[in-house]
Amino acid sequence: MQTFETRHRVAHGADEMYALVANVEDYPKFLPLCEALSIVRRETVDDKEVLTASMEVGYKLIRERFTSRVTLDPAARSILVEYVDGPFEHLENRWMFEPQGAGVSEIDFFIAYRFRSRMFERLVGSLFDKAVRKYTDAFEARADEVYGVKGPALTS
Repeated sequence: MQTFETRHRVAHGADEMYALVANVEDYPKFLPLCEALSIVRRETVDDKEVLTASMEVGYKLIRERFTSRVTLDPAARSILVEYVDGPFEHLENRWMFEPQGAGVSEIDFFIAYRFRSRMFERLVGSLFDKAVRKYTDAFEARADEVYGVKGPALTS
């Protein structure tokens, strides 16, 4: 199973970053490999919004669609994504956003995944791995675009 985790500070508030990541409908505008995304279902469970989302990922001639369950917890500023269906055997990712002072937050991103087919993994595994490692950068760049650049880049 492949895993990746990163934790770093950004020049945007925790609530802003949470809202940006929670707005899954905008992912095709900026997220690497994300070609399309649709919400299949929305419900409220224990004061949390739970989405069933279908995402199409693609690169050149390769296209795959997978479905996941996204649990949005604004009180905890956390987002949990759990795999439902598609080319993976396992997929889970977690986001946590912690305030670090006025207009600054720390993002904790974790993902674990394993492809169902070894052939498919050989075909797209390294590409998917590279894209995953760029996710937090893509969200930070999107935050700069949506909320404006608020200061110099922060170091961990």
